[in-house]
Amino acid sequence: MSDDSRVQYLLDRIEIQDKVALYGLGQDLHQADSGDANVLAQWGELFTPDVKIDATSAGAKVFELPEYAEMMRGKGLVGGAAGLGLSFNAWQHVEGHATVTLQGDRAHSITPHLHMHAARNGLGNTFAVGYWHDDWLRTEQGWRIHFRRLEHLFIQTFAAIDNPPIVSGIDHF
Repeated sequence: MSDDSRVQYLLDRIEIQDKVALYGLGQDLHQADSGDANVLAQWGELFTPDVKIDATSAGAKVFELPEYAEMMRGKGLVGGAAGLGLSFNAWQHVEGHATVTLQGDRAHSITPHLHMHAARNGLGNTFAVGYWHDDWLRTEQGWRIHFRRLEHLFIQTFAAIDNPPIVSGIDHF
């Protein structure tokens, strides 16, 4: 492999890894009650317009991007108590380090994820754990996912309890 090929390989891997983070950012920068539910602001840089998102392992279906975004944020991407906001009022999506296989203008990645959600009623916190299996295409705009499959491992809900003091003698911030 030539030095130029090695450099291109590294640049491609870095771009894909950076793009993987856009899924979580798309979710997290648009919290339920923020007034800005446009997850597509980030996801438009991550997915091809004709992407298929297979969430059948979690009991859902294969989605196209607009309907997937609406499932997350409600019809018209209104946010608030719509989409995920119906049950949750805050969340954090941690997308792990992707393992990437490159073949020319195509790539495949597997990325572990941990998605945490705070119940709107304040009674619990839900953790969704699994993997993303992504097929990528190099486009004029850079790398984009054209097929995503969720490998759902588990969801656990934990009762919410009062936070313990972080430092002895301090009850709150």
